[in-house]
Amino acid sequence: MATKPMDLLAELQLLEKASTLERLRAAKKRREQQLKRWVQNEREEDNRRRRQQKSRRKTPTRSKRVSFPSRVTLHEACLRNDPDEVLALLKSNVDPNLSNEDGLTALHQCCIDNYEDLLKLLLSHGANVNVTDNELWTPLHAAATCGHTNLVRILIQHGADLLAVNADGNMVYDLCEDEATLNVIENFMTYKGITQEMVNEARQAPERHMLSDIRLLVSAGQDLNRTDNQGATLLHIASSRGYAEVAETLLENGAQVDVKDPDMWEPLHAAAFWGQIYVAEILVSHGASLSSKTSLDETPLDLCEDEDLRSLLLELKHKHDLIMKSQQKNKSSLSRRSSSTGSHGKVVRRASLSERTNMYRREYEKEAVVWAMPCISWGN
Repeated sequence: MATKPMDLLAELQLLEKASTLERLRAAKKRREQQLKRWVQNEREEDNRRRRQQKSRRKTPTRSKRVSFPSRVTLHEACLRNDPDEVLALLKSNVDPNLSNEDGLTALHQCCIDNYEDLLKLLLSHGANVNVTDNELWTPLHAAATCGHTNLVRILIQHGADLLAVNADGNMVYDLCEDEATLNVIENFMTYKGITQEMVNEARQAPERHMLSDIRLLVSAGQDLNRTDNQGATLLHIASSRGYAEVAETLLENGAQVDVKDPDMWEPLHAAAFWGQIYVAEILVSHGASLSSKTSLDETPLDLCEDEDLRSLLLELKHKHDLIMKSQQKNKSSLSRRSSSTGSHGKVVRRASLSERTNMYRREYEKEAVVWAMPCISWGN
């Protein structure tokens, strides 16, 4: 059953006072519930199709054969834990890596439901052990999150990537809470000689790939503000995932800081919601509004659950208000000087991004306000 809006609001209110670990556990629990709901929906949909098939039959001599896509048939057989039917499908050249609209494959499904025999069968017939769904979860992510120790061991023995990173930046051992399963994962990591440097390198790889792609777009003169099929820009994606260097590169090459997605979220809303503190600083320093509201009338501060980031955003808002007040004081005199300069025929040039950044910094210094966080690198 889907979560009711009021239940979700009540849960969010409870999580506001929860620790980071408790919030992570709640997120993982919600992910498991989501996967289980998907399974239930698939079963209900399959039953609905079967009922429709029966109701459409006329006479035996003129009945029409109804065939389902291979991915539906394979998933349905896996949901019923039917190794015989799965084997028959695989022998008829059905691709074991077929996925549904969420990117879930039969292998993912086995890892969710703890079907060990089916898992071995799929792997022996060419199932990709490192296949990912739409959220970049591998079967190993699913098995580890659900605490299926035996499946975790089998997947790793068949080459599952222990350093795979999902869309939230989590590796397998980040998500595993079951002690026995976590011990298996850590033992394999030690056996394979995985070091902290290798872990760090793997975490940085998605950002490096995105940065490389963006540089190609810049070289080709492509629009950096275009949206995907969900209405998100590249800056929305970089902000939600905490890709600071990608965000800087986008902003330096014309990406707009205030583009809204269909829910009226700007990149700063995404950074605040996902607790991306460094990206939030970068966005604010480039003019992102801390007062901008979503379609539900939420500001970035309203969406922020991370206490450190919330404190920083409050400080940045205070400093921004001081700047705006200072600019208002000098507005009339600045206007007169511009008018006087213009009478001599001089052209007023629009300030560059780095010049505006330096101007922003000087306004802070003039108000005798010192940045609390040293992570912003001001341009020359």
